[in-house]
Amino acid sequence: MAYLGILLTISGALLLSLISPGPNFIIVTSTAMTISRKAGVLIALGLAAASGAWTLLAVGGLALIVTNGGWLYFAIKLVGAIYLIVLGIKMVFGARKPLPQSLDVQRADGLAAMRKGFIVSMTNPKSVAFYGSIFALLVPAHAPTWFYVAIVIISTSLSALWYCGLALLFSQGPIRQTFERFRSVVETTMGLFLVGLGGRLLVNR
Repeated sequence: MAYLGILLTISGALLLSLISPGPNFIIVTSTAMTISRKAGVLIALGLAAASGAWTLLAVGGLALIVTNGGWLYFAIKLVGAIYLIVLGIKMVFGARKPLPQSLDVQRADGLAAMRKGFIVSMTNPKSVAFYGSIFALLVPAHAPTWFYVAIVIISTSLSALWYCGLALLFSQGPIRQTFERFRSVVETTMGLFLVGLGGRLLVNR
């Protein structure tokens, strides 16, 4: 029963982390609206895969690594900041371009979309802070194997459900049509937010 209580606590903490807006939210919603539903779902699956990877790292002692290897945290933070700035700049300059046609959509789908989602999450300092501190501290050091397997499954599944849900929601016709009317403003705002977030990470490193 004690382990079940810990699993529920971890699940609650993970949900709170997922629903808070950040780079992951922006990348999945903007992709679903500007490219296609399929591309948005693939981005979401990439984010979910990253959640599973972070969970494995947390179970394996990510907190200990980050605590005793400050350079690792700095490197992840630096790469993440640069990646967010590049994404933001691309989003700003692409805000006034027409939405891609079907042939372009096909090229944007596939493993490239999943890889993009995976990289965004793996270089997100928010993920490092969550999995490397709170999440890692909640995981018992000597729990049964089923417990660790359950954590990875729960983390990956919740992430997949949340982000795939966002992709499906923001790719709906009415929402997409509304977005198209204000697309340049929305994408420019999102892009500037990513650039600002990346810049702040560089300044506060």
